[in-house]
Amino acid sequence: MIASEVAPWAKTGGLADVAAALPSALAGFGHELTTVLPKYRGTSLDGADVIVRPVTFGATVHEVAFHVSTVAPRQRVVMVDVPALFNRNGYYTENGRDFPDNAERFGLLAAAALDFAEHDNDSRPIDIVHAHDWQAGLAPALLRTFPERYPRLSRAGTVFTIHNLAYQGVFPKDVVPALGLPWSLFTLNTGEFWGQFSYMKTALAMSDMLTTVSPAYAKETMTAEFGCGLEGVLRARADSYAGILNGIDTSVWNPASDPLLPAHFDAENLTGKLVCKRALLERFGLAVGDDALARPLVGLVSRLVPQKGVELIQRASDALVKLDATWVFVGSGDAGSEQFFRTLATRHPRRVGTFIGFDERLAHLVEAGADIFLMPSMFEPCGLNQMYSLRYGTVPIVRAVGGLDDTIQPYTARATGANGFKFQEATPEALVRTTRQALRLYQNKAVWTSLMRRGMAADHSWETSAREYVKVYRRARHRALGRTAG
Repeated sequence: MIASEVAPWAKTGGLADVAAALPSALAGFGHELTTVLPKYRGTSLDGADVIVRPVTFGATVHEVAFHVSTVAPRQRVVMVDVPALFNRNGYYTENGRDFPDNAERFGLLAAAALDFAEHDNDSRPIDIVHAHDWQAGLAPALLRTFPERYPRLSRAGTVFTIHNLAYQGVFPKDVVPALGLPWSLFTLNTGEFWGQFSYMKTALAMSDMLTTVSPAYAKETMTAEFGCGLEGVLRARADSYAGILNGIDTSVWNPASDPLLPAHFDAENLTGKLVCKRALLERFGLAVGDDALARPLVGLVSRLVPQKGVELIQRASDALVKLDATWVFVGSGDAGSEQFFRTLATRHPRRVGTFIGFDERLAHLVEAGADIFLMPSMFEPCGLNQMYSLRYGTVPIVRAVGGLDDTIQPYTARATGANGFKFQEATPEALVRTTRQALRLYQNKAVWTSLMRRGMAADHSWETSAREYVKVYRRARHRALGRTAG
């Protein structure tokens, strides 16, 4: 596997969680996994062996130090150490701007990962190369374009996973010769995208199989509304494209044993959840009396960017804060969005708490201590927080897009499988209306408790998802064998 982020070593979002949890689940089925990521500033691998090899990429020969560690039975992690490219303050950007050499940085990641696989001391053949998001998107193209460089990988199937189609790795076409790539990769049917070179499109065109992180998002990305200009490419490859819902790490996200919580609880004994609610209110300096504890507490943990529905919350905020609820917001992102949430807390200090930044302990406390979790996303490939929320008995309010639509069944008086609330229209009126519905139902403790327990009982572990990936791997391997036989 090749990814630009893998938890716990490097993380900005859900990609890192998937790149960590999916290999673990696959290893549990007996598969052997090696995961490759960059060695960023401040990261290290315990007990790693270091192998130094020259890796040629374009006109440059890089002295790459591969830090290799066996992190679990059947699992290795490899960090690609090239200080000139990866020892920086950020992973992708600095001061809000992309690094100008990102094409070289992540192209080298792909080339180095393949080089490591080709020269690995383990002589067994490799069945699958699985690349995640545009940062690893050049790997399938390198394998197909330069098979003589990778004879050990000649029969490997390639799988490419879209985690977020909005981020595509698009660069000026001059990078094609600069990176030592042939112009055959810069065509309408390969990587050319409106006169520029797209790592994402290249991967979509040249991988044996494509996946994305939920069934609904797979369908959405084949439409003009959500396809980000690549809907035609995905429609053309529909028979090779699968939506597989992400899982969550149920050992990390478990309210019965979570070490980051002040009290534990489960579906049979919810007493500890009230302790967590009190701790969450105290953390934000909000009232913790009987009235405050009885009032529903709505939480949000998110990147504060347009994708996550921040504008909807802004436009609905006057109506939302008038509802009989308390609000806590945790996240970072656009400067304007951050300032909005700071100002909202200043204007309503008795009902609104805001923390700008990311704090893992606080994120767990919000999931455990809130009664309701808010996710009004404009689009959401999969989403993990709604699944964390379900597991912690925190009822989600979501917009019906992507993985949110797949995982949340809306409450109605007749619904038998309901586990939350969702709305269709991207309007403040729809958000307020649905939130008001949830707050009304909160007063019916018997129904609300059954809603909580239904969510807590659902299986969102990685085992089911990993089995679906194995099916995709078999198809990719079959196609690769057919291609090489031809």
